[in-house]
Amino acid sequence: MTVLVIMGVAGCGKTTLGAAVAARRGWAFQEGDALHPPANVAKMAGGTPLVDEDRWPWLRTIAGVIDGWRAAGQSGVVTCSALKRVYREILIGDRADVRLVYLRGDKALIGGRMAARKGHFMPTTLLDSQFATLEEPGADERPVVIDVAQDSETVLAQVLAVA
Repeated sequence: MTVLVIMGVAGCGKTTLGAAVAARRGWAFQEGDALHPPANVAKMAGGTPLVDEDRWPWLRTIAGVIDGWRAAGQSGVVTCSALKRVYREILIGDRADVRLVYLRGDKALIGGRMAARKGHFMPTTLLDSQFATLEEPGADERPVVIDVAQDSETVLAQVLAVA
């Protein structure tokens, strides 16, 4: 049993990658953004970055999904920006069967991808705040670090190799 938490700033490809990994492995999949309360979505859609107080209940909800899978012996993939170490502590903590996958990319590349996507609530104007908040995971968090400048099949293969 394994749970992957795929993290990174908005627009880095978490959802696309997470859904592909889950489909290939036959694992459960949860898009973290789908668990945001309506007030958080409205705030972000309006161009206002979330603060920690907005995120705590959301992160606990995601952790509940992870713990539900673990209790059921179900492997899964969840996507979540998980920008700060303290957020990752809530999601992963001392759960040895939960692995962190960090999708790393530069602002220009990710901004271009965000500008090209349609129908997402997160405006490109919040990308600066995402990068300002980002605390890249340290080696002690055992992250699998993936460069998103690579083609999508290469990125998928790298994650499947550890899943």
